[in-house]
Amino acid sequence: MPHPLTDSAAHAAAARAAARVLGHPAVPHLAQQDRPAGGAAAGQVVIASGAGVVLAAVLLLLGWGHRSGRLTWLARAAALAERGPGRGLPGWAALPSSVALVSLLTALLGMYWDISLHISHGRDVGPLANIAHYPILFGLFGIFTAGVIAVVLPPPGERPGAAAVRITRTWHAPTGGVLLAGAGFYALLGFPLDDVWHRIFGQDVTLWGPTHLMLIGGAGLSLVAMMILEREGRRARAAAHPHEPDPPAWSQWIRRGMTSGGLLVGLSVFQAEYDFGVPQFRLVHQPLLIAVAAGCALVSARLWVGRGGALFAVAFYMLVRGGVSVAVAGIIGELWAAVPLYAAEALCVELAALVLARRPLALGVVSGLLIGTAGFAAEFAWTRVAFRLPWTGDIAVEGTLMAIVGGVAGGVCGALLAEGLEGRLPGRRPHPERDASSIRGGRNAARALFASSLAVFAAAVVNCQIHTVPRGQTATLTLTGVHGAGMDRTADVRVELTPRDGLGHPSWVDITAWQGKGLHVDRLVREAPGVYRTSVPAPIGGQWKTLVRIHQGRELAGVPVYLPHDKAINAPELPAEPHVTRPVTGERHILQRELKTGLPAWLWAACSAVVLACTLTLLIALGWGVARIARVLPEPARPAPAPVKAST
Repeated sequence: MPHPLTDSAAHAAAARAAARVLGHPAVPHLAQQDRPAGGAAAGQVVIASGAGVVLAAVLLLLGWGHRSGRLTWLARAAALAERGPGRGLPGWAALPSSVALVSLLTALLGMYWDISLHISHGRDVGPLANIAHYPILFGLFGIFTAGVIAVVLPPPGERPGAAAVRITRTWHAPTGGVLLAGAGFYALLGFPLDDVWHRIFGQDVTLWGPTHLMLIGGAGLSLVAMMILEREGRRARAAAHPHEPDPPAWSQWIRRGMTSGGLLVGLSVFQAEYDFGVPQFRLVHQPLLIAVAAGCALVSARLWVGRGGALFAVAFYMLVRGGVSVAVAGIIGELWAAVPLYAAEALCVELAALVLARRPLALGVVSGLLIGTAGFAAEFAWTRVAFRLPWTGDIAVEGTLMAIVGGVAGGVCGALLAEGLEGRLPGRRPHPERDASSIRGGRNAARALFASSLAVFAAAVVNCQIHTVPRGQTATLTLTGVHGAGMDRTADVRVELTPRDGLGHPSWVDITAWQGKGLHVDRLVREAPGVYRTSVPAPIGGQWKTLVRIHQGRELAGVPVYLPHDKAINAPELPAEPHVTRPVTGERHILQRELKTGLPAWLWAACSAVVLACTLTLLIALGWGVARIARVLPEPARPAPAPVKAST
């Protein structure tokens, strides 16, 4: 995939140079072989499309049967959910929430399993041959199904809460249900678009491929729709049964805490490349992503759940996210993914809330500052213990700045989310006599703050992705202690950079070998300025893709050590020679050999614009949903205090 931030002419020249180094033409010809490098085979597309049509037809039939009264399955399931995990919610909120939660857990397991498979085994033989795709598909379809269930469950003529959306004259659907279906559809849309993307640009073996982000983003942001649905359901239940005793406060506390923890899980999936130890972006990107997730999820948890909400959200996050890592690595037998802690960030939010709980926006800003400083320091120490590529002093200044920016932007969004869910306007407490201009001012302030936070975060992401490649630098590779053959062939590698004084305190100089039925990441030992060696032998045979990776400041580069023959892209083998000097080049065309180069820049920009438009549509829709809840379901005005009688 061409990098969007580089000059097109310079990029084309660099691509041609990388193609010469890697030994394949600028626009590879797709050959028929076991692991295609473009889109899926036509037969698999037909099968997958047919299965999708069948599932959609079944869902449509179920919804029609319920609305017409011919089927009672959904009504019985909703009644059961009301008495069980959805106690205190009407069936149209209780059942979809349970279905969505199970579906999210299923999709999460599939996503980390799939990422692990691609890192260790490379491309799929076909999308239907990758077993990890099935839990992803079922999970995402389950999210969409949960939204559809929420839309069709309310009986004809019944309005499910004051914030319901009108579909027909006699059909109203809860706002959260509509948004939940939309988030699920957005995520499912990523599958066909991903195949189209691969056909045009080749496979982008990175989590941050545009269509990959759709799959992850739709699932993660569905938690916001679930929060809206919970708010609608609770208010509708209270209005329909005013004399019914409220469910225990602890049940709401746990349900909301689990949803907030789920949001933290969803926002943390974007960091998965760093969790596995194969990031394809600068190291400062990781603290930015951690801080944004912590700010948004934990600030909203503290305000929406109550005291201890941030800590409970982290506990639930660790249970789910840690459980997935154990399942993928310990039970399934694939790669281990490290887990950011978020414990220090939760403590920062809880401490700030002791003073600022009644000033949500101030809490969001102060919590963001604490997350970006104290939280950054805690995660810095944790990465030294748990991550394959720990944080280093090279990112201390910029990493802290990015964490502060991400923490504040996320904290403001989290405060707006919690305030909207509770029916409050930014900076204003409810008052029975507030006028229309006050309400409009609050709405405009919320929109401005939301848009500004997104813009600041987007600018920080762009900053983290801008990188350079050292000019005129070469690396002399010397292999010793060569043993084995094929997939088991290994060697000790010595790397001598020229010029030798180019590196001061790099974020990493390592050898990464992947897609050879495993992952090998070895941080090289520094012998002298510009001279490094392996600490353990590196794989240099079979299907392993082995390269030296160098990252310092804005420089992100690589040197291929060994690359296998790849018939699908007409790429010959790049052998691991005993002594060879190779140029230091951009690492993207080594890590992602399948990418087609030489394509016009406008084509990439046009396709990215389509994905961006879909993403902005989802974000704006979720923002609209939160604003609608705040407008239509305001927090009940507190009664005025009774006058104190003078003592006689």
